[in-house]
Amino acid sequence: MIGSKVKVTGDIESAEDLLIEGEVNGTVTLAENELVIGNSGRVSADIEAKTVRIEGEVQGDITGRERVVITASGNVQGNVSAPRVMLEDGGRFKGSIDMGGSKAAAAPSPSPSPKTASADTAPQAKAGVAGVEKAS
Repeated sequence: MIGSKVKVTGDIESAEDLLIEGEVNGTVTLAENELVIGNSGRVSADIEAKTVRIEGEVQGDITGRERVVITASGNVQGNVSAPRVMLEDGGRFKGSIDMGGSKAAAAPSPSPSPKTASADTAPQAKAGVAGVEKAS
């Protein structure tokens, strides 16, 4: 855990799960583990982890090997790449989402409707991407 009064500048690599409640500037890499950015967490870094849960603020690109969850209190400015992405109602997101590797995205679909292809279908976030889970 990185406490709420701790500020880290540099690269973080961990072989354990990590909770960030403080401030981190740099990169965060957890190859096979879970990263949680807590409510008071402020991260300005590129992130790579097995699973990423964002309750605080992140500025940077996020790569999740399994999934990325942006909670209702989460605020992300950057690009997200993961096979599963969930944006809870109230969560804020500005960037792009890449869910490459999804079989549904690779298969051609018969004339997609404009609603599924438009970024305007998600008023809380600019993530109107087919396959993005939106939790309530």
